Amino acid sequence: MKITIRQIECFLAVAELGSFSRAGERLNTAQPALSQAIKDLEGELSLRLFDRTTRRVELTDAGREFRDAAADILEQLGDAVRNVREIADKKRGRLRIAAPPLLAGIYLPAAIAEFRERFPGIVVTLQDVGTEEIMEMVRSGGADCGVGTFSAAVTEFERTVLLRDKLVLVGRAFPDLPAREPVSWRYLEGQPVIALTRSSGIRLLVEIGFETAGVAFQPAFEVSQISTVLAMVEAGLGLAVLPSYALEDAKARDLVGLPLAEPTISREVVIIQHADRSRSPAVREFVAIMQARSRRIGRNL
Repeated sequence: MKITIRQIECFLAVAELGSFSRAGERLNTAQPALSQAIKDLEGELSLRLFDRTTRRVELTDAGREFRDAAADILEQLGDAVRNVREIADKKRGRLRIAAPPLLAGIYLPAAIAEFRERFPGIVVTLQDVGTEEIMEMVRSGGADCGVGTFSAAVTEFERTVLLRDKLVLVGRAFPDLPAREPVSWRYLEGQPVIALTRSSGIRLLVEIGFETAGVAFQPAFEVSQISTVLAMVEAGLGLAVLPSYALEDAKARDLVGLPLAEPTISREVVIIQHADRSRSPAVREFVAIMQARSRRIGRNL
């Protein structure tokens, strides 16, 4: 079937006005072209839609039946076009974000607030889950984008780098060390260290730092969440090696962070999206907001 929108528009205009000439004037279409459109439509349907005389044009029974359905089709199409245009204009839509708990708690809220202020018609959801679950959600379409640190070896995701994060030493105070000066990993020898469990990607990086510096790694405590690590450091139970973005939460606890050196270990914080899916207008705007905020944050890390 090769019925066109134009044919339906011509048919509905003639049905409403009862005249080919008046319908042609409304549609700015020459009458022969209008008549041909109706003829082609009737040919596709194998039914006569109008009874024509020299004085009047009247709908047949089939024409009346088709009129109601055709009007509904055009109305639904108009709604669909308006909805899509509103999505393109960021007036409506959805944005589903997945991020690890610490980033979700200290890095994303301000960005989401800025996004919602600029695009109040877009519904935003945030899932604070682990790295593997973030990747699975993006992979399956359960999330439009994920924020975090992910292996570059996973090629199914499109990556947008936000900032380069470094591991830092976190404690209540370091009166024996120069403020903001890099600290050697050797400083941690013999110190009580509160570490994340092996399920965390940060743990592997910390182990690499200790091994490279030739320092034995024997954690005093091992916990699953960075927030727990920070609470234990705040309680005076030890020191911690954490990503520099954790300093936002550390400052609220009156904790101090110092850069670690010999070796300096860093990783990229990125936004990922499935490489085989187009980036929606909402995701594009959110990425732009995150990049702008990351540039400001990066200058302070």
